[in-house]
Amino acid sequence: MYVIMGGTGHVGSATADILLNRGKAVTIITRYSSRASGWRAKGAEIVEADVNDVSSLHAALGCGRRALLLNPPADPSTDTDAVEKSTIGNILAALAGSGLEKVVAVSTGGAQSGDRIGDLSTLWQLEEGLRQQSIPAAINRGAYYMSNWDSLLGAVRSTGKLPSMFPADLPVPMVAPRDLGRFAADRLLSGTDDAGVRYVEGPKRYSSAEVARAFSKALGRPIDVEVAPRAEWYDAFLRLGFSEAAALSYTRMTEVSLDNGFDMPAEALRGTTTLELYINSLVARSETG
Repeated sequence: MYVIMGGTGHVGSATADILLNRGKAVTIITRYSSRASGWRAKGAEIVEADVNDVSSLHAALGCGRRALLLNPPADPSTDTDAVEKSTIGNILAALAGSGLEKVVAVSTGGAQSGDRIGDLSTLWQLEEGLRQQSIPAAINRGAYYMSNWDSLLGAVRSTGKLPSMFPADLPVPMVAPRDLGRFAADRLLSGTDDAGVRYVEGPKRYSSAEVARAFSKALGRPIDVEVAPRAEWYDAFLRLGFSEAAALSYTRMTEVSLDNGFDMPAEALRGTTTLELYINSLVARSETG
């Protein structure tokens, strides 16, 4: 049995789908079983657990032999670093005595120790915790998610502008959630000696200008990049409803990622989903849903 955290999200659902398609038994961990009812029709088991309740999470992880670990993103109106560090601590505590023979964790390129740098430091805490416990842990550090562009579709449609904090012509490592799910499934199925950090990226790197061109082609209208100066990033996050603490963390995370080159080595595992295919699918879903 393969236990999946985050089965209602992008990467978790992709991982679960792939495992089910390969004939594997899958259990989806969810806080509310009503939100995961579709998984039963696909043949998955559902178990309720709350990442803020260590005992329930411990019991859920104990339902299987191997597990996908995904730390849920905190509500940006909160202190995201504090919330996510707390839930990571709960995940690590729930692993103790779970009986799992292997775990696969979804992390991020550029994960590192630091203060107020968002996922870079919170997921570093997850990685460090996994390195210090006894269950073999495979860690997949993903590139910038193509799905991060999803929330901008409405603005792109209404304004003809693609907001970006990245220089328009800077190639950025990106990856589709489906490819992250595929490599997570592969490592869940591989031997317990397949542990440690691997990097996951898409077939090539894409600039914000290329993202705009992909939207332009999919929407059939011109789309231009609108790059926000670094000095305006913090206020931009505040306008999006981020708390002051979260706005600071996301601003600093973006700065560190840009300044350090996104930490994605050439020998990364390569997905097959192109940006153009991903954006076309995003636009098509929005028009039919």
